[in-house]
Amino acid sequence: MHAATLVGSVAAFASTASFAPQAWKIIRSRKTDDISSGMYLLTVGGFSLWTIYGVLLHEWPLIATNSICLVLSAFILTMKLLPARQKEEVADALDVAPKSK
Repeated sequence: MHAATLVGSVAAFASTASFAPQAWKIIRSRKTDDISSGMYLLTVGGFSLWTIYGVLLHEWPLIATNSICLVLSAFILTMKLLPARQKEEVADALDVAPKSK
């Protein structure tokens, strides 16, 4: 494997995985007060454009990594924008950890 391919693969994994902890924290805490809507609007827009760019070039690494990032960042943005009751419903549906009583 070439060094550039290895570095690119690790970078793609790190970039893609970086959104998972924030998404999981939102599911567990139901809190999004400290998340910037503007930042996530730009992020979702950027990943949408990168995904389209990958499709236009038929470049599956661009399509795959940016599509995953798009889904995760769009989830975070959606949770930020949802009213509290709906945020609770979504988080309850996704949280597989047992509830403490």
